[in-house]
Amino acid sequence: MYVDANGIRINYRLDGRQGSPWVTFITGIANDTTMWDGQMPALEDDFHILRIDTRGHGGTQATDGDYAFDMLMNDVVGVWDALDIPQTHVVGLGLGGSTSIGIAINHSDRVISLTPCACRAVMVPELQAIWPSLVEMAKTGGMEAVAETTVQRWFTDEFKAANPDVLNSVRQQILGTDLQGYFGCIAAFMSLNFIDKIGDITVPALFISGADDQRGGPALVMQSLADSVSGARHVSIPEAAHICNIQNPAGFNDVLGPFLRSH
Repeated sequence: MYVDANGIRINYRLDGRQGSPWVTFITGIANDTTMWDGQMPALEDDFHILRIDTRGHGGTQATDGDYAFDMLMNDVVGVWDALDIPQTHVVGLGLGGSTSIGIAINHSDRVISLTPCACRAVMVPELQAIWPSLVEMAKTGGMEAVAETTVQRWFTDEFKAANPDVLNSVRQQILGTDLQGYFGCIAAFMSLNFIDKIGDITVPALFISGADDQRGGPALVMQSLADSVSGARHVSIPEAAHICNIQNPAGFNDVLGPFLRSH
């Protein structure tokens, strides 16, 4: 399904029960709404679930040029306005987690609770360093040139060996990403800096990491972010790397479900 919001056509999907509290899921770079398929069985009986494709990802329109977090946040809020969603829980991973942090800072009146996963609140040199080569590879060979490098980085070796079908489904997400959307979102990511305002977050917050995530949003980073938000807590999902909700959906759901239901 599509809505016109913030100047573009945005793809979204609805699941769960009408009339129940809303939960909004925001995707990461080179992901689409299918990344959250494993969360639907655990939540659809109790929540009205909105999944949004980020600008230039999945079915959402791409625009030229560098994106900014204000743009990505306004895309999400625009969908809420179009669907008449006054308040919602917000869950995001990677870039989507960073976007969710910005929304909780700038649009707290719309947020019931916040769950940023495997993400950052400020760009750091060790993470910044991985992107220029990926951009050059994609400029030369398209998303096909970066798909394998990316999918290999997101999961542990044991999981990749045991779950080729899951890896293939994630590759399809990467290959379905518009090049302009990929470049635009990377530019937004490189400008990430919510760290000075993260202490302004007042909504209930749960920070989730994958215990084996070494770079995207490691446990120590996520714990530090949780320590910066009054009343927040951090949980690290075992047997999971960066895309922790896909690698260990049961462990992820066992943490996320009770948190959402408690608020």
